[in-house]
Amino acid sequence: MASSTVEDYLKQILLEERGGDDSRVPTGRIATSLGVAPGTATSMFKALADSGLVSYEPYSGVRLTAAGRQLAVRVLRRHRLVELFLVQVLGMDWSEVHDEAENLEHAVSERVIQRMDEMLGHPEVDPHGDPIPGAGGDDYREPSLDSLLECPVGVALEVSRVADQDPEFLKLVQRRGLKPGEGLRVRSRDDAADTVVVEVATSGDTFSLGPAAAAKILVGS
Repeated sequence: MASSTVEDYLKQILLEERGGDDSRVPTGRIATSLGVAPGTATSMFKALADSGLVSYEPYSGVRLTAAGRQLAVRVLRRHRLVELFLVQVLGMDWSEVHDEAENLEHAVSERVIQRMDEMLGHPEVDPHGDPIPGAGGDDYREPSLDSLLECPVGVALEVSRVADQDPEFLKLVQRRGLKPGEGLRVRSRDDAADTVVVEVATSGDTFSLGPAAAAKILVGS
């Protein structure tokens, strides 16, 4: 059984490989995401490569092998199902479940995960709109979605995903009525002022977001 540290690395590489191509993820990006020194990440990549879980090239970066990807997808599935279970069954707030799931994803068994999946009705997304891989996971791909910085202006859209698990940001999103499933439209963008004006469908509220926040709200038609 892989250690929690190995699982953390593999899951983060998977998340950074969202483009789905064969490019390698830079060492520094993984190190920053996991809060470790680049040298620490390099040592782990070498160990993972020796185990056949990643392909690593110094100065070029790392990518998952088929075996590494299979394990990473399984960890990601556990994490996102646990998040949804904590919200829907235990009644926890969506802003507080990420850290809990980070711990539980390494401890919960596949048998328990299967029961969670069945109890929740085989859900496709977690509370933040992140896709939940299927039990097989072989065809898992991160979807391509436009953010509020890229989507059409004046078109009725729906929040599909919130790409930031920071509790304070999630509380802001909730206050603004921008949780997944909520309707909205971008009224305007002001490049000079670095603002995006958003109108929420249910309340009719209109407000401005900065580009950093707008980039984390992903939408679909």
